[in-house]
Amino acid sequence: MFGEILSYIYSGTLHVSLDKVQPLYQAADLLQLDYVRDTCSKYMVKNMKVERSTCVDLYKFADVYSQDIVRSRCQQWIVRHFTEVASSEEFCSLSVHQLTEVISHDELDVKEETTVWEAVVRWVQHSKEDRQHHLPSILPHVRFNLLTSDDTAAILDHPLVREDPGSSEVIRNVVQKGNPTLKPRHGMFIEMAFLSHRDSDKFLFMNPHEGKYIKCRYEPGDLPEIQALTVTSDNDICILANELEDSRKLSLFKYSHVRNVWEPAGISSVSRWRRWENDMVEERLVEVDRTLYYLVENLEENVVRMRKYIRHRDMWMECSQLELDYCTYDFSAALSCNSHLYFITSTEVHRYDASQNCWCKLSSPEPPPDINTAVAMGTEIFWTDLDFNQIIVYDTESDQWQKLQGWQKPGNLDIGSRNYSHLFVMENQLHILLSCTTDKKGDWQRCTNSKDIEEDKYSLYLVYVYDRPADTWRQLKADLPNDITSYSGHIPHCLMPRIYPPYLKG
Repeated sequence: MFGEILSYIYSGTLHVSLDKVQPLYQAADLLQLDYVRDTCSKYMVKNMKVERSTCVDLYKFADVYSQDIVRSRCQQWIVRHFTEVASSEEFCSLSVHQLTEVISHDELDVKEETTVWEAVVRWVQHSKEDRQHHLPSILPHVRFNLLTSDDTAAILDHPLVREDPGSSEVIRNVVQKGNPTLKPRHGMFIEMAFLSHRDSDKFLFMNPHEGKYIKCRYEPGDLPEIQALTVTSDNDICILANELEDSRKLSLFKYSHVRNVWEPAGISSVSRWRRWENDMVEERLVEVDRTLYYLVENLEENVVRMRKYIRHRDMWMECSQLELDYCTYDFSAALSCNSHLYFITSTEVHRYDASQNCWCKLSSPEPPPDINTAVAMGTEIFWTDLDFNQIIVYDTESDQWQKLQGWQKPGNLDIGSRNYSHLFVMENQLHILLSCTTDKKGDWQRCTNSKDIEEDKYSLYLVYVYDRPADTWRQLKADLPNDITSYSGHIPHCLMPRIYPPYLKG
């Protein structure tokens, strides 16, 4: 490296490459050559790719030399791939400070806290004589409140702990005192479709991939009367509900995952527009680019009125209203997609421009489909018709439409007479929850206990996943609740919050 340094001193030209940038920075730091050091620092920020083979070494280097941007990137990579990194030889080379900083991170992608404990054991045993005395200072960063009593007992009985009375005492103190501020790790939360019961104070959280179906019931008065709901980018489930003192205003409530209760969001209420007793209206709540929008569609006037919440002023501001060309009795939806608000019907697509406070009409599908459900994913909006014969995709960047394969119904299955279907996005894949009918007795094990409207037909509830490269739908094996059609999404798709299942009380 000193050859490159001398070349720079004599010629004023510095040649930096990925394989030389770290030793070159170290040499420049030793010789206090600020320009060389700054050039190497900028090069690393711009060109360094954090990956499995380099993340730990690069993290240690950035930590020693206070390269905060590179260090932050490496730490993010490590916590997002913790299980993989913790099994590597490089992981054991972390300092005790670096180890505790990593395992203290909320974003650690682990499904169980025992994974963190096992990583600590592996790190200590790599150099037991030199590291065992660090165990009492490391253990408080393991979240014992996320472990079962059996897991904690097993840890207390581990040779590393039994050989060190100080470690055993630390664990007992942590378990006894508890620490409610220690949150579940990122990897312990799972996406769950969120559906509300039509006739009672119940919700259904479900993840067919994980086989989890949790119903939550609330006592009368504990659940506000829902007028509109959404899930925010901060993973808050929010609802607008009537104020008890003034029905002309709506209050915002947030769902507390930890306490499994609905709590006031602590922001100002939003006023409703004046409406006549017989007016047919649809109310919606959508978050776009971290801003909440409250929309009211008047089906009699073909008008959508809207207010948005101004956070720094704690007020709701009226926005430009949308004039629709046609009545939307059949279908309409307000969706957040690609940092914009879209309002779609069977015949129209409109986008709201927040910077200009105006609506822009976009191209519409031809011929207009009989839409039943719609959902946004990435930069696209997906629609399907009542019979699930085809999927229509709108690309928000190109303003183009595309038709995809619908349901290739197997044998004797038909769409149910209730037309119950919900598109939803889970694990970055398009799904649909579908109600079908069958007369095949062999399917009885998967059917409900009550006959459908059609004689000799039985209800069957299925989940399909779309394979886009193959343009096909495959059935997901899922044992869905028999009363699933009693739940709805309040909007034309399922909301998808990330939930820590142990918080939910069925």
